[in-house]
Amino acid sequence: MLEKRMMNSSPAYQDFFAESGIQVQDCYQCQKCSAGCPVAFAMDYKPNQIMQMVSLGMKDRVLSSKTIWVCASCYTCSTRCPNDIDIAKMMDWLRQTALREGVAPAEKEVPLFHAAFLDSIRIHGRIHELGMMARYKMKTGRYWDDFRLGWKMFTKGKLKLWPSRISRKKEIAVLFTKPKP
Repeated sequence: MLEKRMMNSSPAYQDFFAESGIQVQDCYQCQKCSAGCPVAFAMDYKPNQIMQMVSLGMKDRVLSSKTIWVCASCYTCSTRCPNDIDIAKMMDWLRQTALREGVAPAEKEVPLFHAAFLDSIRIHGRIHELGMMARYKMKTGRYWDDFRLGWKMFTKGKLKLWPSRISRKKEIAVLFTKPKP
């Protein structure tokens, strides 16, 4: 049945679908994903519109959209979908595809935050908020934007000066090693 549906779609969609492995053709546009999305107000296209564009093979438009970068990956859309389509996974796959194909992110600071987040895990084995935010602010050049809020959090003991120690840090480091081809 899947092959029959794919035969009726455009060649661009077939390539796009084959790579993602996500059942976008099952979306019947009920819009539950968009209605429940906590960041839909900041998107240029709602999640259901992204799904429709993917099914139509509008690859360039989707990969250059703001939506795939604004998505918080909270999985609200995926849990609300009556057809069990993993929309959050699709958004993640679209971000990875955009980066792999050299498409400039519509939201320039999201990949910088992502990199600072992963660097913190790579270095400490978990998130060290103060170090992560310092690294992020250095990458963006916006050092003082959140200084007052950060200072207030620090004085209330919400931000720790030193990272917490964890056991089995080497197991986390393995996650960051690239497999050999």
